[in-house]
Amino acid sequence: MNLFEIAQEQNMEMLAPLADRMRPRKLNEVVGQEHILNSNKFLKRCIQAKKLPSIILYGPPGTGKTTLAQVLANEIDGTFFSLNAVNSGVKEIRELVNKANEVTTVSSKKCIVFIDEIHRFSKNQQDALLPYVENGLLTLIGATTENPFFEINKALISRTTLLKLDLLNTEEVKEILKRALMDKKYGLGNLLLEVTEEALDHIAMISNGDARRALNALEIASLSTYPNEEGKIIIDIKAAEESIQKKVVQYDKDGDNHYDTISAFIKSIRGSDPDAALHYLAKMLYAGEDPEFIARRLIISASEDIGNADPQALNLAISAHNAMQIIGMPEGRIPLAQVTTYLACAPKSNAAYIGINMALNDVEKVSSSIPDHLKDAHYGGAQKMGHGVDYLYPHSYPNNYVDQQYMPKELNDRKYYSPTENGHERVINIHLNKLKNNHS
Repeated sequence: MNLFEIAQEQNMEMLAPLADRMRPRKLNEVVGQEHILNSNKFLKRCIQAKKLPSIILYGPPGTGKTTLAQVLANEIDGTFFSLNAVNSGVKEIRELVNKANEVTTVSSKKCIVFIDEIHRFSKNQQDALLPYVENGLLTLIGATTENPFFEINKALISRTTLLKLDLLNTEEVKEILKRALMDKKYGLGNLLLEVTEEALDHIAMISNGDARRALNALEIASLSTYPNEEGKIIIDIKAAEESIQKKVVQYDKDGDNHYDTISAFIKSIRGSDPDAALHYLAKMLYAGEDPEFIARRLIISASEDIGNADPQALNLAISAHNAMQIIGMPEGRIPLAQVTTYLACAPKSNAAYIGINMALNDVEKVSSSIPDHLKDAHYGGAQKMGHGVDYLYPHSYPNNYVDQQYMPKELNDRKYYSPTENGHERVINIHLNKLKNNHS
């Protein structure tokens, strides 16, 4: 490059958005993703050995897939090429292969090709990569927001290592924002800028783990806020709201609002009010509540408040939790809303919940013994001790039922489970009463 080209590149770099300028250049500058980047993990070992296999980076937007690809190329001193699957095809792949051949004839550097949105490549385009990934000419780093097992050819997946990137947590996003505020070379450190802690918290939380979105909001706030009389740019909560286009909802994820809102949410479901339940669900999601936390509480509610009145409620709650993990946010709000409305509209019973609490109370306070005829008889000498003797096998009797002692004699008068007349528990009641009445 001549001096003009170098100057042009430097100018372009400084004109780039803050999110691009603040991309880490070294691995130790990367924030988050400890599950794949700490000292004992796969990528760190590859870098130490200066040997990088082909990999697929899978995760939500803003988690650092492009950044990590560039950092890895830097760390192993490789030649970095980049393609975007949206506007590239077989022709571009062949041109890339020619360039890689030129590089390898004059140096021993590895040729690393980063393909963003690799899931958008057709089968033929993905197949065109295979020979060069297999023979080692190209070290592929593919990035995708879609599940690679659904979107990428099995042949290509078998030749790569799949690494899942997680959403950054609020504290990690906040750390990235603080770095940008202090960095005088690439960030905003040369500005007379002051960001309130409340504004920083709001941007970090509302970005929902997307570092790019958070940095973009911080940059907009710094460029669109007028300096005060002292020439200082002060970014307060109002500026933060405008810059990320979300107002503050009174919600402290570690304080009273967190517990009050989840309480109102569950009580609205218990009270069969789907509209109120959706309101509190929306409030939590808008404020950046962990959707995993919400999904777990829905699973609890399905058993505690609905139970056997609708046995499908628990299955649906677990399915919604799994669906949300597969598709992520923001689409994960849809199965959460589905199960919220289903539980709110379902018949209610806390009979199982009450029953286990009563039983636990007796276990704690009453010493009881298992009736001899219920004890294990599958070992030598058991019958001599009376274990299993006189046990009546229910399947040998009409309706698969026979009256015998099951409760410990010390608790013989106890009744823990009393099915209600709601939903499926009405059927359970009829069934149990029929068995007992027919026997008597």
